[in-house]
Amino acid sequence: MYSKSDVLQALEEQQVQFVVLWFTDITGIVKNVTIPKSRAAHIIDDGMSFDGSSIEGFARVAESDMILQPDLNTFAVLPWEPAESRTARLICNVHTPQGDPFIGDPRHVLQRQLKRAAEMGYVFKTGVELEFFLFQTDKEKPIFPLSPNDESSYFDISSDFVHQTRRKMIDTLCKLDIMVDSAHHEIGNGQHEIDLDYAPALTCADQVLTGRVALRTIAQRNGFFCTFMPRPSANLPGSGMHTHQSLHDVRTDTNCFADPDHEYGLSEVARYFLAGQLAHARAMCAVLAPLVNSYKRLGVSFEAPMYVSWGHVNRGGASVIRVPHIAQGRESHTRLEIRCPDPSANPYLAFAVMLAAGLDGIEHRLDLPEAMQESLLGPEPAKRRKTPMLPTSLGEALEALQDDDVILGALGPYVNDRYLAAKQQELDDYNRQVTAWEIERYISRF
Repeated sequence: MYSKSDVLQALEEQQVQFVVLWFTDITGIVKNVTIPKSRAAHIIDDGMSFDGSSIEGFARVAESDMILQPDLNTFAVLPWEPAESRTARLICNVHTPQGDPFIGDPRHVLQRQLKRAAEMGYVFKTGVELEFFLFQTDKEKPIFPLSPNDESSYFDISSDFVHQTRRKMIDTLCKLDIMVDSAHHEIGNGQHEIDLDYAPALTCADQVLTGRVALRTIAQRNGFFCTFMPRPSANLPGSGMHTHQSLHDVRTDTNCFADPDHEYGLSEVARYFLAGQLAHARAMCAVLAPLVNSYKRLGVSFEAPMYVSWGHVNRGGASVIRVPHIAQGRESHTRLEIRCPDPSANPYLAFAVMLAAGLDGIEHRLDLPEAMQESLLGPEPAKRRKTPMLPTSLGEALEALQDDDVILGALGPYVNDRYLAAKQQELDDYNRQVTAWEIERYISRF
């Protein structure tokens, strides 16, 4: 927990020259304002005014005045900046000029759901598996055509330089107080995964936001291009952001999902929470898999989920939620792994809708469907036909979102109205494109 004096002292001791104030638009793009160190005390006290009218999903011109209010607990010195321009970072909440939280601020959307959980006696914790691609690039070579930085695959040892770059990434995250559980090469050429330690959901969302910036920066400074695009090539698998989640007692921090006497080790609370997420999975996809490109991963890429179902050991199957095996004596690690999110999602909105769906299951004591233990692509076509599918396109996901009052309510009318408009515009722009595939297939045939 940082105080104003802690931050000001750290700025002096670490010879920081600048402070960047970060926040996100509704799509999760990081925005920032830079101030000199001399302005830090004033900004901590009074915030930083800015014009929100040009920020995606924020405000109309008539209501554009906004205030950035730094969250002092997010203070970190950016380890990649040179000593002569050493820079610290603070993530901000967005307020109105009257001092109220701005209802269009994605961070506030998550904070509102966390407050609701706390009133029910719960703390929501998450941990993510962040997948990404590294492509080769330099001043003479453009990013296109895409060229993966290695030809390695799952858990392989890639070249020394790639290995060194990934170690630099981990070291950078650790310097930012982002604890890394592990890192390894993924299935695709040039594809990597870094798993972040479990943390309270707001902290985890801040870390995802920070991690994406940090990894792209370190990649660029080592001659690579890093992308969190869900499926950058049809010849490569997709990148996901599998998210592990659990509820903990707000007083004792006891894991509320654990019941060692249950068949799957899940408490009644966990089963209700799981049922709620399954009930709202299709609508959540519009937030958890938010791009047109996300649906080039879901259901079609290797190990990507396809069905609104759950399983205990169904790691490689098509279920959207997996219950990881927990060894005896480690029941405090009981959790649910939701597998449809991808790393392009706004982490604040993503965690908010995941929590809202689970809490709805608890509040309404929703029934949990039967577990699917094996891949639904196996020899049970009748069961497969009866199992709902995740959306197969952004358009289908947006339709599901529009019909789901729980997920719309989690976002709030201000955010959901602007989010739907932004995503519909993206879809319309995509649908107007004439692709190289279409021209090659049809130009001489018709």
